[in-house]
Amino acid sequence: MPPNNTKRRRSKAKGVGFTIMVVGASGTGRTTFVNTLCESEVLPHKDCDNPENAGLEASISIKPVNVDIEEDGMRINLTIVDTPGFGDNVNNDLAFQEIVNYLERQYDDILAEQSRIKRNPRFRDNRVHCLLYFIPPTGHYLREIDVSLMQKLSHRVNVIPVIGRSDSLTSSELKAFKKRIMEDIVQFDIPVYNFPYDVEEDDEDTVEENQELRSLLPFAVMGSEEEINIDGEYVRARVYPWGVAIVDDPEHSDFSRLRGAILGTHLQDLKSLTEDVLYETYRTEKLSRNAGPYLETRESTMLPAEDLANQSVRLKEEQLRKEEEKLREIELRVQREIHEKRQQLLAKEESLRNLESRLAAQGSDSIIGSPTTF
Repeated sequence: MPPNNTKRRRSKAKGVGFTIMVVGASGTGRTTFVNTLCESEVLPHKDCDNPENAGLEASISIKPVNVDIEEDGMRINLTIVDTPGFGDNVNNDLAFQEIVNYLERQYDDILAEQSRIKRNPRFRDNRVHCLLYFIPPTGHYLREIDVSLMQKLSHRVNVIPVIGRSDSLTSSELKAFKKRIMEDIVQFDIPVYNFPYDVEEDDEDTVEENQELRSLLPFAVMGSEEEINIDGEYVRARVYPWGVAIVDDPEHSDFSRLRGAILGTHLQDLKSLTEDVLYETYRTEKLSRNAGPYLETRESTMLPAEDLANQSVRLKEEQLRKEEEKLREIELRVQREIHEKRQQLLAKEESLRNLESRLAAQGSDSIIGSPTTF
């Protein structure tokens, strides 16, 4: 089997890596949503056996969980990063910082790996590609904590706002709530992931699909870990006195559209934005901060921007120097190989000349020794 085919098949068997972080206060349906998304009990439900401890404030804990799923024939190595404890305290500044620190640690890890001379072939990229922020179904406006979190995190991760437990609102209440949330997002200039498209560059189908997904923001989702029988078919749904809310029915929930977007049509776009925009922005900021002590101690009348530019030039020069060293090593190795091949060729030529000389000598001897006839 050709090597390129082998590599392609192994890559397909390995699957695509993708990481989703879920953030939301207790009671927003975060855990049920994840278990519904993965069609298995990935996250345990919070139990409080002791009523005396029910009102105690718990600090945030960040817990990544790995699970393999399949979407439209594609295997996905999905990592779910849960954040239990967020929003449960009066002061959530520490929770904000814990989430930011986690996101930036993943960037630091890959930045360090990329700086290594010899990289680890088994290095795991744990950067978060998408953050689902669960807004409680109050039916009012975004709370201060909602605005603060999305503003702080949108510069580090693709934030997609969702309304958790949306089945607790009527259709008219949900429509009005969505409208108010999007007005707040515009007013507070929150750069959420809004399924970007370019009318001039993208084809009509892509533009139409992204316009539809954008119109659904924030996604109204619900979850259910139980299946019920409706007209002989088992579906994931929630039963109420007034009727049944089906998870995968677009008339009842945006769950299926959100799942199809983040795990299908827009998975690669979310990964590309993380790599090319969010990570590169952080990388630039990080390198600029590291250059700070040097710029502070240097006695110069140049402007800080000029100092940063010079630092950038020095970094590029250092990178060029390393690349030149690699090229010299490759050149020397190639020269050695050429020299060895030339020596082998000369040896073969010498051996061939010796063989020709022996054959010529043997031919002369046979002519001299044969009788002459007239």
